[in-house]
Amino acid sequence: MFLRDIWYFAVPGESLAPGAMMHKVLLGEPIVIGREADGTPFALRDICPHRGVPLSAGALFSPETSGCGTSAIECPYHGWKFRPDGRCAEIPSLVPDQDMDIERIKVRAYPIREVQGNLWIYMADDAHPDALPSIDPPAVPHFEGARPNIRGSMIFDCHVDHAVIGLMDPAHGPFVHKAWWWRNAKSIHEKAKDFAPSQRGFTMVAHTPSSNSAGYKVLGGKPVTEISFQLPGIRIETIRVGKHTICGVTTVTPLDEKQTEITQTFYWTMPFLSFAKPAVRYFLRAFLGQDRDMVNLQQQGLKFEPRLMLINDSDIQAKWYHRLKSEWVKSVEDGTEFVNPIEPVTLRWRS
Repeated sequence: MFLRDIWYFAVPGESLAPGAMMHKVLLGEPIVIGREADGTPFALRDICPHRGVPLSAGALFSPETSGCGTSAIECPYHGWKFRPDGRCAEIPSLVPDQDMDIERIKVRAYPIREVQGNLWIYMADDAHPDALPSIDPPAVPHFEGARPNIRGSMIFDCHVDHAVIGLMDPAHGPFVHKAWWWRNAKSIHEKAKDFAPSQRGFTMVAHTPSSNSAGYKVLGGKPVTEISFQLPGIRIETIRVGKHTICGVTTVTPLDEKQTEITQTFYWTMPFLSFAKPAVRYFLRAFLGQDRDMVNLQQQGLKFEPRLMLINDSDIQAKWYHRLKSEWVKSVEDGTEFVNPIEPVTLRWRS
């Protein structure tokens, strides 16, 4: 089950040049994501309604060359053209006296917005596919109008729920991320963190990073971090060190029922990190790769459909995720306002 009536991270803004298109599967749906010559992004169902050919295999014309007065995608099979709003603009095989209202032919258009260098697509419920978004795409705090400093992505061979729960699991660090530059099993000790409800999710309120989180030490000073999670699968960690800020955004995007794309995007104001990009990129991929390998390994057991466990307090965040999903689905089905079920609490665990 995938959540609907909500924004999903689609692709990095820098991956789509003006006049370019790309094919992407989101939530099991084929989508063509394009950018008009003036930089405006658009997203359509990547299937021509005539014979089912992917529109992304065709060409994107500018308003000056399309012959339609607007930008248009041309299907490579019979040359049918579609505007960025999904409406058919031309069927070359029609002769002048054939009466056909081609604008009644339409490809599904998805709301798409670019925020801080990230392209987000709004996946409406099938009961109202043309519904306009009632919420805004997620934004990174403290970096209004900024572009990412660095990012990386990987595909996990699992359902989105397992990727999200692995992302928010606070107890796996000393085992999955065992490394000299991060943690090891001998460094485990008790922790207590305060949590509070926040927009479509919850937040681990601002705190000093744990003493066994060696990665924070390279930042110098006395870092303070705040970590938030919001549906459908977005983790934002904001680190303040003196006058500087680092923000890491991890987005979990289901491609289909068996594959999930994880993208980590970082923004910062610390000059030395820009010079250390090769090292940052290495650690980013190493860290993400460790999570991927463990979640992929998990699939070997899950194929036997075992009964799984969630314990207190280390798995409370996973329980919250399922509760948040249930409340969101209920609000979509009933057409009512989403009610956040999370309440302030202090959680304790060893890691």
